[in-house]
Amino acid sequence: MKKLLAGLVLSLSMAGSGLALAMSSVNINQASAEELAQALSGVGMVKAQAIVEYREMHGPFESIQDLVKVSGIGLGIYEMNEAKLSVRPHD
Repeated sequence: MKKLLAGLVLSLSMAGSGLALAMSSVNINQASAEELAQALSGVGMVKAQAIVEYREMHGPFESIQDLVKVSGIGLGIYEMNEAKLSVRPHD
């Protein structure tokens, strides 16, 4: 019985952490510069504005990896934030 209860608690905690991760993602095709600066590590207002401007000039990002095409966003910033990024279809 104790093993069953421990397994249930572990399953619930893992499901909760997945939910928290999903809730903390940022859609780089829809987020404002302010939202990007707040949500992404290593990204302040200047880089966040560059992301928005790139998106406005080139259209929606097709993949999260496309973020490195933005001037000032290198592989390090991408890797720090990879788990938070999404590119759900642009509404």
